[in-house]
This record gives sequence, structure tokens and C-alpha cells, in this order.
Amino acid sequence: MPFIKLFIAVIAVAAALGGTGRPANGQDTGWPRTIRHAGGGLTLARKPQRIVSTTPSVTGILLAMEAPLLASTATTPSSLTDARGFFSQWAGDADRRGVKVLYPNLKFDIEAVLGWKPDLVIASTTGADSILPHRAELEALGVPTLVVDYSSRSWQELASELGKATGLEQEAAAAIGRFDADLAAAASAIAAKGSKASIVGYNIAGSYSVARVTSPVAKLITGLGFEVVGLPPELRPNSARPSDFEFFSRENLSAAIAADTVFLLRATEKDVEAFLAEPILANHPAVAGKRVYPLGLTSFRIDPYSGRQILEQLRASFAKP
Repeated sequence: MPFIKLFIAVIAVAAALGGTGRPANGQDTGWPRTIRHAGGGLTLARKPQRIVSTTPSVTGILLAMEAPLLASTATTPSSLTDARGFFSQWAGDADRRGVKVLYPNLKFDIEAVLGWKPDLVIASTTGADSILPHRAELEALGVPTLVVDYSSRSWQELASELGKATGLEQEAAAAIGRFDADLAAAASAIAAKGSKASIVGYNIAGSYSVARVTSPVAKLITGLGFEVVGLPPELRPNSARPSDFEFFSRENLSAAIAADTVFLLRATEKDVEAFLAEPILANHPAVAGKRVYPLGLTSFRIDPYSGRQILEQLRASFAKP
């Protein structure tokens, strides 16, 4: 128990100094404030200055809104990440900002979290990065924990929520504004003309799916001028589970893709080649017309960074003559 009491005392001092060794400045108005979040309620005495993220899916949003992020959990290194396990779309920015690995391979390490002396921990409600079983333990040690749900919300909604919680409302709004400007510029350069499109998850870990029209990726594609088409109503009872994507069997692949333009989720040109060679799709209009386009490996979840990569990918594919 002496260690716990000492740690709580250190947290109090660090918070009072704003994590900088100096008293918090006059810009920190409106504190203390109580935030309603996915985990209930959280009262923060002052503006957070030492934030750590236990959810890599939200780290990119924190970086985009210039939060005082010290460290982030890393996932298992793969083709989607850098060598440390930071998602490739924002890993470079994390390096420039000096963000360190909180702990690797999504394996929760409370000592690693405490070692950063955070005045706010960002956690998720769902996914392999969720640390909800450890939330009570953190809060017992005096570490404020904000819980967010990224599974069914756009990054813009999450940025607004995080902005209110961290006193970075203006920074969050600015990040959203910059992205909206980039989206508008890409839309003006793309010859979409209301073309109908299906967003397809093709053979991702053996699964097949089509994006719902309300999903973040569908909203992004719609913003470029395409009309996103979801799963045909007659196939919806066969959908395996609710999410931003509706799942179906491989046998229904052709019937499930209702548009004659296809965007492939988490895909490269190699995946496009496999899709075009799929025997079940030999007579599909998108395959016959070779109107199949990859959204890139980072398109599995939209954040400010992966969203821009999608814009760049499609701007190159659909540039006006």
C-alpha cells in the first residue's frame, strides 16, 4: 500500500503542475468539469496534460487534434503497422511528436501505464485493445480513465467528444475542418457523377461483407460524389452479425454486390487482381468493366490519417481527364 499512496501523491502533484513542472496557465478555464462517457461519468479537476492511449484505434484522432499524448498501446506488428506495432497511417506523426509505446501487442501492463504518471487514460469499450476489466484497478489508483466507443461512431464524433473531455474543443474542430477541406478538394477533382458503388470486404480472414450506407467509410465515399449501395434487402436476413458491414456467405458474393463499381476494403492492387479472378464474379458488371478499386490497407478503420490516404488513393484512380 505505501507504493499506491506514493503514486497517488505523485499523480496529484503532476496534475497540479499540468505535467510541465509549472502551474497550469490561465487558458484552462471551465475546470473542474464532469464528462459523460461510455463508461459513465468522469470529473477532471483540470485540463489533462499527460494523456496515454490504450486504444490504437483512437490514437490517430488524438494526434490529429494535437492532444498532449505521451504514449500509446501498440498492436502486434503486421503489414498494417510499423515495426513497433503503431498503425502505419499515423506512425510517422507519432514519431515526430515523440509518442512512445505504452505497452506492446495489446497486452495490458498496469505498471507501464502508471510509469507515465498520466492524468488521463483513454480506453475503449470494445475490440482487442479494450482494457475495461482493468478500469476499476486504474481508478482505485487515482488514474482518471475515459472510455470511448469507436465501433459504431465516426472519427469526427469521437474527436468532438475527446475535445470536450480534454479542453481541446478548438483543436478538435480544427482537425475536422482540415479534413472537410481535403474531402471537398478531392471531390472536386474526382469524376464520380453520382456513380453507384459498393464497398466490399473481400475474403478478409475468410469473411465477405458489404458496407452499410451509414458506416464511416460509406459516408466518406458519399462525400466524394458516389452513391453508396448497401446489401440488397433480400440478403439481409442472412447477415451474420450487426456492424458497419453486413456479412454473407461467399456463394452470395455476386448477388450481394448491387453496384457496378466496387471499392475493396483493406485492399491493394493484388487484392483487386484476386477479386477480378474470382469465378463467382465472372459475369458481374464491375468485373466485366474492371471497375474495381482498392481503398488501401489502412482503410479497415477510418481516422483522419487513413481517411486522407483513401482520398489520395481515389483521387489518383478517378482524376478528371
